[in-house]
Amino acid sequence: MKEKLEQIKEEALSQVQDCAEVDRLTQIRVNFLGKKGKLTDILKGMKDVAPEDRPRVGQLVNETRAEIEKVFDEAQKKLEKVLREAQLKSEVIDVTLPAKKNSVGHKHPNTIARQEVENIFIGMGYEVVEGPEIETDYYNFEALNIPADHPAKDEQDTFYINDKFLLRTQTSGTQVHVMEKGKLPIRMIAPGRVFRSDEVDATHSPSFHQIEGLVIDKHITFADLKGTLAEFAKELFGQDTKVRFRPHHFNFTEPSAEMDVSCFKCGGSGCRFCKGTGWIEILGCGMVHPNVLKMSKIDPDEYSGFAFGIGLERIALLKYEIDDMRLLYENDVRFLKQF
Repeated sequence: MKEKLEQIKEEALSQVQDCAEVDRLTQIRVNFLGKKGKLTDILKGMKDVAPEDRPRVGQLVNETRAEIEKVFDEAQKKLEKVLREAQLKSEVIDVTLPAKKNSVGHKHPNTIARQEVENIFIGMGYEVVEGPEIETDYYNFEALNIPADHPAKDEQDTFYINDKFLLRTQTSGTQVHVMEKGKLPIRMIAPGRVFRSDEVDATHSPSFHQIEGLVIDKHITFADLKGTLAEFAKELFGQDTKVRFRPHHFNFTEPSAEMDVSCFKCGGSGCRFCKGTGWIEILGCGMVHPNVLKMSKIDPDEYSGFAFGIGLERIALLKYEIDDMRLLYENDVRFLKQF
């Protein structure tokens, strides 16, 4: 029995000396000291030992167990120390090394242009109002004096969800929502994404952004419209900017006009940027049509107003001299880093 215990102890010591992993050491401990371990098997065989020899054999087994456990504990502490030292060594930070440059994003050109336009009108006392991108046919067309047989309602131009709902083609519907509340006077702009069934090219996209403005009050005239938009153009493109208005037609307004600004590249003398004309078309505008006021339960005999619509992408393209609208949506980091 003594020889067998000595053999088990030597075998355990030999395996511990060759062990270099904590998990492996745990498995060796189980093989020798576990419920089904070699030393446990010796204890199970005590019933075959003569009664007078059992105390002596039991003492030998306990001494052997104590020696093996001591060796295991020392080996485990040694391995854990080695692992801790290796971990600390791998986690050492060299404070003399240069810091890693943190890559931080920035505002998109569209966002920059939108915030600049919003700030100009907020400075004039306007409120920024956002509306739903999914509109009803009434708010997108009928309430804006666009009858059922108008070409703008053709499915080739509008994304219809069903007979009643569609993706808005303009943010003017937001203005109708505000007018219906009856809280007058109104001075607001409605920025947002709009959708039209256009082919993608350098100047068109099926999804783009508009900023539309509305003023409703007593005694509002076309002179107020001209003065407001002239001041806006100067704030956006420079104090030397001039404006001109050309007659046009919009169902929402009467009379209607398109506004041009003097080319801020050549000062109006003519260049490639303005195609030699000295002028750049910038927005559409006009006096709110009496029918639109009536449908929103505003008395056109007492109140009048003006409205205008600006293409946000057009502002960004002009200000940053970008010649292809698609660049704004391709998310090319080389392009976006320029802003």
